[in-house]
Amino acid sequence: MVLSSEYEALSPETLGTRLAGVEALRGAIGGNAADWSVSEVGDGNLNLVFIVEGGEGSVIVKQALPYVRLVGDSWPLPLKRAFFEYNALIRQEDRDPGRTPRVLHFDESQALIIMERLQPHIILRQQLMAGRRVTDLGRVIGEFAARTAFRGSDLSMTAPEKKADTALFAGNVELCDITESLVFTDPYFDAPRNRHTSPQLDGLVAELRRDEALKISAQHMKRAFTSRGETLCHGDLHAGSIMVTDGEARVIDPEFAFYGPFGFDIGMLVGNYLMAYHAAGAHIADPAACAGFQDWILEVIADTWAAFVAEFSLLWHTERTGILYPRTLYEDQGHGLASEAALQGLLAEIFVDLSGFAGIEMHRRILGLAHVAELDTIADPDIRAACEARCLKLGQTLVNNRASLSGIGAIIALARRGETGDQA
Repeated sequence: MVLSSEYEALSPETLGTRLAGVEALRGAIGGNAADWSVSEVGDGNLNLVFIVEGGEGSVIVKQALPYVRLVGDSWPLPLKRAFFEYNALIRQEDRDPGRTPRVLHFDESQALIIMERLQPHIILRQQLMAGRRVTDLGRVIGEFAARTAFRGSDLSMTAPEKKADTALFAGNVELCDITESLVFTDPYFDAPRNRHTSPQLDGLVAELRRDEALKISAQHMKRAFTSRGETLCHGDLHAGSIMVTDGEARVIDPEFAFYGPFGFDIGMLVGNYLMAYHAAGAHIADPAACAGFQDWILEVIADTWAAFVAEFSLLWHTERTGILYPRTLYEDQGHGLASEAALQGLLAEIFVDLSGFAGIEMHRRILGLAHVAELDTIADPDIRAACEARCLKLGQTLVNNRASLSGIGAIIALARRGETGDQA
């Protein structure tokens, strides 16, 4: 165990001494603590992340800080978020084995998790910016989203288990507050922490903030986020929380986990893919290569939703043991068609949410505090603003028209029209 029960942030210089007594760490990497190699590699907004290497292997040590790292100690944040990340990771491992890093050790007092190091994986966002494809990405993440959504809900869990788990994750108040403010509210008015490419986007930003229908829809989606505890959501599923090789994808960083709408995670992910699609031309110089890669991104979006639908439907027919839509009302009475109709109705609701959350994610990543590298690293502000404008307009369409879109093909068609300048 950690030498002291009083919280203290780790550093590369102190980690070996302080964690030398953790049996799980010694067993995973071997050797003496004095010989371990420790490097801090965290590039996120909140936490410390270390790679620790020994003679027999390496691991990741992730430790929460008592503030938002992106901002500094002027924005305090409770250490208990590590508790929620740990609990989300072990549930995700149970619900879709092998798709998250394996947890080796958790220390609540030090807000740290020691987990499997994924290698030679890199962050998906880096792959997208480099124009490199990942085999089967859409299927793998679509199935992960479906399995965690279905198995973390009243469709599968017992009522006491679901209610107890909902109560546990209801304590993740501060990270939910970040989402509620930075994602659903701040982008739609001149909030102090907002930032955007100025003056290029000033006119469009003002237009979006005058769109009363958009503001109403964004708050409807926020109400869904706060009140519809349908399943345990990852809470921050995007291209920075997926690690990949050319042929494998694993999901990381569920510290924003909460009980929310079925369509939240997959919607936020689709929004990130759409931003990568529109930014591709600024990162891939060859027009033909860029067009091919953009086609692949849109295929990933389609594959992700298709895999979600297929896996969710399979689980509906094989694992629907919870209190919702019980088989006693449908299949056991010979009403299989009614069961199928209920499934299709639920999937249609999830798709509507997917569309709305995707659009809101695009808005907050361009207008709010936390941006995405695909857009932010475009050096020429005019080129960056042009890419961002297409994303903002597409996001507006997805949010305002989410209930009337005919399917994932409609989203893909809107993305293509936006890229050619035809997006309304």
